[in-house]
Amino acid sequence: MPTRDTAWPPGTPCWVDYGAADVAAAQEFYGELFGWTWSGGEAEFGGYLNALKDGRQVAGLGPLMSEDDSPWWTTYFATDDAVASTARIREAGGTVVMEPMEVGPMGSMVVALDPQGNAFGLWQAGSHTGVQRYNEPGALVWNDAAVDDPVAAREFYAAVFGFTWTEFPGMEPYATFSLGGDPLGGLGPASPGLPGGWATCFAVSGTDEAVAAVEARGGAVLTPAEDTQFGRFAVLRDPWGAPVSVMEVPAG
Repeated sequence: MPTRDTAWPPGTPCWVDYGAADVAAAQEFYGELFGWTWSGGEAEFGGYLNALKDGRQVAGLGPLMSEDDSPWWTTYFATDDAVASTARIREAGGTVVMEPMEVGPMGSMVVALDPQGNAFGLWQAGSHTGVQRYNEPGALVWNDAAVDDPVAAREFYAAVFGFTWTEFPGMEPYATFSLGGDPLGGLGPASPGLPGGWATCFAVSGTDEAVAAVEARGGAVLTPAEDTQFGRFAVLRDPWGAPVSVMEVPAG
């Protein structure tokens, strides 16, 4: 199974975490859905938890930063210099919500908005290097953004991270981004009736089973399961209103 124990290259989506209105309930929901166990939760780090798949980190979960916030999955991009990356965000027209903040020995984080108001984060790895398992059931498989102005968004993220873009045949203007190698994620136009911003997609061994499990636990279906050339895919809403996507991938 794909694993990584060192810092991710700058610009790579390297971590996702969930801001929960009810941490214990969200921990139970996502733990059962994806087969996660948990570590962390210390008071000195605000009760933040790491979700583990087969003993390796795959996602984070913690309380909402503000009572005014809504539950949401946040995508973090790797950086080797949080201060310099924060400066590029501002120069490109973005807004910094949280300045570079050291999280003990684990690393430094930043929370920002692109010029269209879509939230994302930066992570400069210390002892916490980000996702350790990926592209397998129960782990992160893809990150993409649905935005009002894809052309302007491409310019912004290229200025911040150095991305190059490749339009996906038959799905224009959806495009994948890379740093000279394999695609790292994607970006396309927002769709009426569906959530905008950065989306998190987890791999599952059975999409239909995941959909049924979410509905049984009080969630809902935003985009019904459908077969794609990448795998069977669905967009769901958890019981607290946060969108999360699932994609069927081989278990081994």
